[in-house]
Amino acid sequence: MRVIIIILALSFTDLCNAQFISNDDKLHLAAGALISGATYIIVHTTIKNKKKAFWYSLGASALAGLTKELIDAGQDERFDTGEIIATTTGGLAMSTTLSIFVGKNKNRKKGAKTALVN
Repeated sequence: MRVIIIILALSFTDLCNAQFISNDDKLHLAAGALISGATYIIVHTTIKNKKKAFWYSLGASALAGLTKELIDAGQDERFDTGEIIATTTGGLAMSTTLSIFVGKNKNRKKGAKTALVN
């Protein structure tokens, strides 16, 4: 009985369009990631503070998304909050990734070899 229910549930997933993501939102996500990545690298190399670099880069991507939508609203187009969220989400993904992986080699000594133990 479980198998029949699972097969029926999976057969209707093709009809669902709730998770549709437009190409414009994908571009906003990529733009937010690009802006956030560039801002993070610039801030981190300048002041060497990971927390400030994270928040500045996230703020830069959110500000870029908001600015683009305000320009669109001024040109008689609709103000789309989904595009702001997409841009900020791209910035959040890039900021989080860089925050995790940048600056990890500080504790390793130069030339030190790691012993492999069974």
